[in-house]
Amino acid sequence: MGGIMQRGMVRKLDLEKAISQIEPHPMPKAYLEQYTISSEAAAEILYMATYVYDDIIGKTIVDLGCGTGRLAIGAALLGARETVGVDIDKIAVRWARKSAEKMGVKEKTHWLVADVNVIRGFFNTLLQNPPFGVQRRGADRKFIKKSLELGHRIYSLHKSGESNREFIKRFIERNGGKVMGIFLMEMDNPRLFEFHTKRKRRIKVDLYRVEGRGRESS
Repeated sequence: MGGIMQRGMVRKLDLEKAISQIEPHPMPKAYLEQYTISSEAAAEILYMATYVYDDIIGKTIVDLGCGTGRLAIGAALLGARETVGVDIDKIAVRWARKSAEKMGVKEKTHWLVADVNVIRGFFNTLLQNPPFGVQRRGADRKFIKKSLELGHRIYSLHKSGESNREFIKRFIERNGGKVMGIFLMEMDNPRLFEFHTKRKRRIKVDLYRVEGRGRESS
């Protein structure tokens, strides 16, 4: 499958179908806000990054808080030169590694069980679906700060809403980043935890495309 995705322009629907084969987290933890990104949203982000902005093909990619690897593996399928997925949860990383092998991109993907703060280096493109900071206030800020250090181009998903949008934008700019675009998206969140009252909820999220402080890696 890895080779098929890299031949010519891929249809978004085909990309979404491929990503849907990557299993969600089998035992998500509420305090880590482990909501697996929907295949629809992951495909939309990767399609934009690949074909609108040329930030994937032939690039070095890091996915912070990668979960089971939907963004990192999707980037590898689309022709990234190398992808690195980082998550503090060893179960998530184990599933990501298995999925990468199943999808035929084992050699192009690397997986680390680690807190994002310990990661060093520079990457052409950084992808992340971080905690929204609902369960742990400020959890999203840690990811934003680290992303600006590591990535030249950053795609970061956050809770939508005017007040949150203004806060995130100011926080990025105060920490040396430049917001190049904000794109409103919708994403399905299934019922995962006992405090969820609906079987599925469609939420609005903002995708930020950001220029970070990380230099372009060759």
